[in-house]
Amino acid sequence: MTLNAAVLNRAALLAPALLMLAACGSATPAAAPLSPEALAAVTKDAGAPKDQLAREIDDLFTQKGLGETRAVVVMAGGKLAAERYGPGYSKDTRFISWSMAKTVTGVLIGMLVSDGLLALDAPAPVPQWQRPGDPRAEITLRHLLQMRSGLRHTEAGDPPYESAEVRMLFLDGRDNMAKWAEEQPLEAEPGKQFEYSSNTSVILADIAARALTASTKPEVRRKAVADYLQQRLFGPLGMTSMVPEFDASGTLIGGSLMHATARDWAKLGEFLRRKGRAPGGEQLVPQRWVEAMVTPSPASPHYGFQTWLNRPIPGTPAGEHPLFPDRAPKSLFSLIGHMGQYVLVSPTQQVTLVRLGHSDSTERPPMLQQAADVLELYPES
Repeated sequence: MTLNAAVLNRAALLAPALLMLAACGSATPAAAPLSPEALAAVTKDAGAPKDQLAREIDDLFTQKGLGETRAVVVMAGGKLAAERYGPGYSKDTRFISWSMAKTVTGVLIGMLVSDGLLALDAPAPVPQWQRPGDPRAEITLRHLLQMRSGLRHTEAGDPPYESAEVRMLFLDGRDNMAKWAEEQPLEAEPGKQFEYSSNTSVILADIAARALTASTKPEVRRKAVADYLQQRLFGPLGMTSMVPEFDASGTLIGGSLMHATARDWAKLGEFLRRKGRAPGGEQLVPQRWVEAMVTPSPASPHYGFQTWLNRPIPGTPAGEHPLFPDRAPKSLFSLIGHMGQYVLVSPTQQVTLVRLGHSDSTERPPMLQQAADVLELYPES
């Protein structure tokens, strides 16, 4: 065999091995096939590539380090695009709101302002604040809605029983939550600084009850608010599963305790995306009120009226933001609840994404990035 023949023969023998090595070093591993459950979660009219949407939603349920996803509902262009539930949960499961309830309270106040029963920039009608010389008389309804009342508050204390929220909900304030919250002194000038406060939302709920009835009887207060919400909001939106909770004094626990199915949370998100209109076109709350809900507060660019906004916070790293302003339109806003409850609404993408489940503080940031992956499948219109 000549030298050239020997070289060619050896090259022919080595070629398959070289090709295999090259493939291992450069090719991206093939993605695992999607399960029938993952594919079945996406509708035919999803508004995004079905397999891609199915995979991104599947990752919310299966990727490690994101916590436990229990429900996902995606609405695109007003239509159901995807729906999936974790083991033990279904379309009939009522999920707790935690702080997503605050946005419902914000809508409730807007309806009462529209009805002429409350005034946005007048002193908040809390009787004990109106005594002569009380500096809390400077607090307005707008201040309360934007979490800048100046009332003394610690949302998350260490130990937990030092938290003003825990004390109000479960300890010395539990039987009359609004009274306990309203008794707090000022720690800052009203309107000057943002401080997230579940207690503030209970004060708003108390104001709503007193706008609807002069009675102090718990059962009368409870019925007045429940009937108003049912007739003016839940009923017209077809939110048949909604169960709001009240304390012993008949005050709506407007900062944290409402229950509804994932589909009904999606209906609320879509209502806000449509700027206060029901599916049939009825304007349930003025459009300008919803626009105010998603307008940044002077004290916090990432918060409006009881609603979180996808706006950058100067000096805050992207990973510490409650949402993801680097990955979604600034017009996106959200209901956000404890341990990973989200109704993400993106008007310019015409999308509402509901994610409900259980994610701790380390799991929520990567889980939100995965939710952003879902949203990125939809272009802005």
